[in-house]
Amino acid sequence: MGVSVTMKSPKTGTVVVAGAGPAGATAARRLALGGSRVLLLDRRSFPRQKPCGGGISVRALSRFPYLERELSRIATHTIRRLYLEGPGGRSAVIESDRPAALMIRRVEFDNLLVSLAIESGAELITGADVVNARETADEVELITRDGRRFSAPVVIAADGVHSVIARRLAINPGWPASSVALDMMEETPRSALRDLDPSTLWVSYAHQPSLSNGSAGSKSAAAPEGYAYIFPKRDHVNVGIGYILSYYRDALDDSPYDLQRDFIADLRRRHIIEGESVRENFTPFLIPVGGPLPTPARGRVLLAGDAGGFVNGFTAEGIYYAMVSGELAADAVLGDDPRPVADRYRRMVDAEVGDELRDSVLLQRYLFADRRRIIDVIEAAGRESAMTKLILDFATGRMSYRALRRRMLTRSPMLAARLLWAHLN
Repeated sequence: MGVSVTMKSPKTGTVVVAGAGPAGATAARRLALGGSRVLLLDRRSFPRQKPCGGGISVRALSRFPYLERELSRIATHTIRRLYLEGPGGRSAVIESDRPAALMIRRVEFDNLLVSLAIESGAELITGADVVNARETADEVELITRDGRRFSAPVVIAADGVHSVIARRLAINPGWPASSVALDMMEETPRSALRDLDPSTLWVSYAHQPSLSNGSAGSKSAAAPEGYAYIFPKRDHVNVGIGYILSYYRDALDDSPYDLQRDFIADLRRRHIIEGESVRENFTPFLIPVGGPLPTPARGRVLLAGDAGGFVNGFTAEGIYYAMVSGELAADAVLGDDPRPVADRYRRMVDAEVGDELRDSVLLQRYLFADRRRIIDVIEAAGRESAMTKLILDFATGRMSYRALRRRMLTRSPMLAARLLWAHLN
């Protein structure tokens, strides 16, 4: 059911936020500080582990100024150095003059964000596994597996890539396999698995798995539609490998854990890590990398985080965009704009991250279509110091995406033409 909802600031009303990850907890904090009564629902109790690489670009600290002060409550690790690897052994090292990436453990970071929401006045309700939703002219009702019902004039659905609310209300019938990545990751203490250079974020677009169509696939002009990474934490290391789900289904032979184990064995042979894969620390999960939903809000329901597809299609970074979309959803609810709340939210997220996320998907598809393109990008990263500095300024919060985009396209007319062609097609 689609309804047009114009809402004034619900200073004394109730807002239900479903899902207490970074998107939901950030939304709940903002709403509570704005004077709303907030019910923050989650099916799990906190602290709880969440499969994720656990990397955030440092620009999050300038976007959310309160975060830097509160991060002293958990273990963090900052990174200034990025190693990029592409097909054919091409590689580049990018170094920043200041921290560019923040490494956290989701079990700690999510619990911190939930604590901040509670301290701001939100009410956390755990064990609330939402299995159904319905929308009327006046409210949205969520029904949990144990029969509880929660109603509010507006709901922020931050319930993940498999959002029950989005499915039940037909906002998102499901992601096509070409729009999600299967990420296979383990987070293991350094006592069992150790990266030999914890000062470096290691990313590869060159790892070649066993292909179901034989070795000919390795000679294809197209690159494997995936990535691999090592994210060093303070006391842990995250090692993972991911592929676009359609590619995984069509091209790969091995099970998720077999791929992970073989990848770690390859890293060990190359003397990049020491130790063994720990099976109980392994978790495969899906990430939406096809860009935000065309309609991330409708009627009285606003989708935030993975539920709305707010993930970078090329880097697969989601935490920053989850927090941005969560805060913007709260601002849309709290605002006095006379337009319907769903329309307010759509305009706000499009203005802040729309171009960035759409471009990331175009870049993903463009680069994976030809191995040479990935090689060109990696070689340019080591050669084009001015361009690399622009990207680092963006990652560290010194430059907006719009400014970065404008300056990069000015410097590279061919890139501008290619993005335009990809957009038109």
